[in-house]
Amino acid sequence: MELKGARAIVLGGTSGIGLAVTRQLAEAGAEVYAGGRSPENLKAIDEIPGASPRQVDVLDRAGLAALFEELAPIDILVNAATGGERAVGPFLEMDLDGFQGSFRKLWGYTNAVRLAGAHMRDTGAITLVSGYPARKCNPGMIAISTVGGAVEAFARGVAPELAPVRLNVVAPGTIDTPMFAQQGEARQTFLERATGHLAIPRAGRADEVAEAILFTLRNDYMTGATVDVDGGALLP
Repeated sequence: MELKGARAIVLGGTSGIGLAVTRQLAEAGAEVYAGGRSPENLKAIDEIPGASPRQVDVLDRAGLAALFEELAPIDILVNAATGGERAVGPFLEMDLDGFQGSFRKLWGYTNAVRLAGAHMRDTGAITLVSGYPARKCNPGMIAISTVGGAVEAFARGVAPELAPVRLNVVAPGTIDTPMFAQQGEARQTFLERATGHLAIPRAGRADEVAEAILFTLRNDYMTGATVDVDGGALLP
């Protein structure tokens, strides 16, 4: 796919990995619309030439449908939105409402793919974001692991139905983004403990994941695939 001149929508595109994707697509010459819930985060898009902000919630089907209809036809859809809070901790001690709420990420993805499908060009591509816990569940990460596994299974199952539109997934490792609330020394200590044992012993950067997402968009011979950008988190 030629990114220059392509019309792209990046949901969750105003912060973290999504913001890095917005920036890289705009730098490649795409016409980018970055969607997000937070009015404060939308301000970041004003600093990116070629990108426009759109306030939208991936769980608001009517809002999503209106956005896709407005911007059709669509060449690129990237969904990096988390959908909300994610539950962590031992499953047998976990509040089940919290576990269920973690699936808002999946519902946001299914909403986006379902509602955008009719507005995608035949040469278009969709990329979703899961995470390494989908295939390696560390202690306390069962909710995140289960949701990530569902995202990857969803993409493999739906990709044949969407063809010739392509659908892929990028699975990041521990990435230094605003998703982690710790600040200062506490943040540095947390990231070092989470990644110090890896083959690449550091947290990843949002731009490194964004580069992989753009790869899945450009490569016309990929669909139903999952690309790992995790510093070796899946290695023994």
